[in-house]
Amino acid sequence: MKRVYKLHATLITSGQHNNPLSLRTFILRCVDSSSPSPSDAARYAAAVLLRFPIPGDPFPYNAVIRHVALHAPSLALVLFSHMHRTGVPFDHFTFPLILKTQTLNPHQIHSLILKLGFHSNIYVQNALINSYGSSRSLRVSLQLFDEMPHRDLVSWSSLISSFAKNGFPTEALTLFQQMQLRESAILPDGVIMLSVISAVSCLGSLELAIWVHAFITKINLNLTVPLGSALIDMYSRCGDIDRSVKVFHEMPHRNVVTWTALINGLAVHGRGEEALEAFYKMMESGLKPDRVAFKGALVACSHGGLVEEGRQVFDSMSSVYRVEPELEHYGCVVDLLGRAGMVLEAFEFVEGMRVRPNSVIWRTLLGACVNHNHLELAERAKEMINELDPRHDGDYVLLSNAYGGVGKWVEKEGVRNSMRENRIVKEPGISLVHVDQVVHEFVSGDNSHPQWEEITRFLGSVIDTVKLGGYTPNTSNVLHDIQEEEKQHCLGYHSEKLAVAFILLYHRNRKTIRVIKNLRICYDCHSFMKHVSGFFNRDIVIRDRSRFHHFSKGSCSCRDFW
Repeated sequence: MKRVYKLHATLITSGQHNNPLSLRTFILRCVDSSSPSPSDAARYAAAVLLRFPIPGDPFPYNAVIRHVALHAPSLALVLFSHMHRTGVPFDHFTFPLILKTQTLNPHQIHSLILKLGFHSNIYVQNALINSYGSSRSLRVSLQLFDEMPHRDLVSWSSLISSFAKNGFPTEALTLFQQMQLRESAILPDGVIMLSVISAVSCLGSLELAIWVHAFITKINLNLTVPLGSALIDMYSRCGDIDRSVKVFHEMPHRNVVTWTALINGLAVHGRGEEALEAFYKMMESGLKPDRVAFKGALVACSHGGLVEEGRQVFDSMSSVYRVEPELEHYGCVVDLLGRAGMVLEAFEFVEGMRVRPNSVIWRTLLGACVNHNHLELAERAKEMINELDPRHDGDYVLLSNAYGGVGKWVEKEGVRNSMRENRIVKEPGISLVHVDQVVHEFVSGDNSHPQWEEITRFLGSVIDTVKLGGYTPNTSNVLHDIQEEEKQHCLGYHSEKLAVAFILLYHRNRKTIRVIKNLRICYDCHSFMKHVSGFFNRDIVIRDRSRFHHFSKGSCSCRDFW
């Protein structure tokens, strides 16, 4: 900033501080990307422009807005308003820049765009599509897109990104397909492929993931750090961590994000020791771990039962790397201790936290208490959750299961009654399987699938078969006031069992069965999958709410530690 102050002082002492040409040169020097502190210099330039306007020249204003739009959006809006008040004309660069601030309702800017006649400019149109998409107004984005007489790569990219970011991955991929059909002259770039990868990751379809990777190779896109990191994450979320590792080793350059994607992937696939090894190799390569990387390492320790290693990673955050732990890091440690059965120590850890625990921390403790039959502590955790987030259905279910596990049926029924009184409905279990790019959905207890009767009949025979191999249905969490046979019938309709039965019945040549589930897999289904994998000689990969389970030859990658 000393250089900026010196330049400005020279302008003032030479009497040039009111000269538009000299001011323009000074402003552009301030926002020069080579400046040691471009952020501070851009703020100073904004203050100068507000004090000494440059009439008739939008270029210096645009240059400053570009630099402050992301880290100081309110200042960008002040400059934009100042231009409007002082008669500085807008151009087709001004509106895209101000729309990036995402602090104004795009309708407000859109009205001004229409009034000034910029609505037909493709740069402005693309910016509007993106801005409406960022504010979840997808219908308006799509309408603007459809009304465009000409579209470029940015037009398609903005629309596809809007749908992908707002939780419409199927629609995003459909748009990408339409782009291939309609705009054969437009070659996708890395930016649009990042949106496509994000959509595939959300769907969890390995078939699509392999296709997207092959497409990127076919069009000769360079494996940049963002693209490679996204591919690593995509393959991990689609259930094939080995492909993630392969992409990682093929990348010519890597950064902390790349390493973190690999660490997270290995962690959620039950390969905690490999994840921790990658964490330390990252540091050996000269990269400093950030908060996200530390979280990945802690998740690896949690899912792998590496208690002492997890303590060391957590302690090193502040003592060695000067990274202050946040709630999510504390939560990982609570999860680590809870999974290992050290519930009392987990409670002590929460009480000693430097930040106030939120409902997620207490919910993690509640789960650990239920899993390890600490009923008193479970009740205490539930009390704390009631103060913070009393309407989460999973908490009631966990406490109900805890009562059922120790035979306290009256208390269990009381929890269920409380759910009914508060109109809290348990989220149904939903499982998805992808077959030849067609998604088959199964809902626990729902008979809407067209092959429902055949699937349930076949599932019954599968259950009878694996019982001969040692499988015993775990009915402790089913309501007590029904017969044992009815309890087993209820368990038989869990969505992941239906999904696996569907593949075994209609796609017998599949060596690997992949299932995506919205909830955490229950103990009974976990046991069932182990027996099915052994008896039918299948690999079963289930992605539940928190991790992946790889069942093979009668065992699971989580080693029954989840």
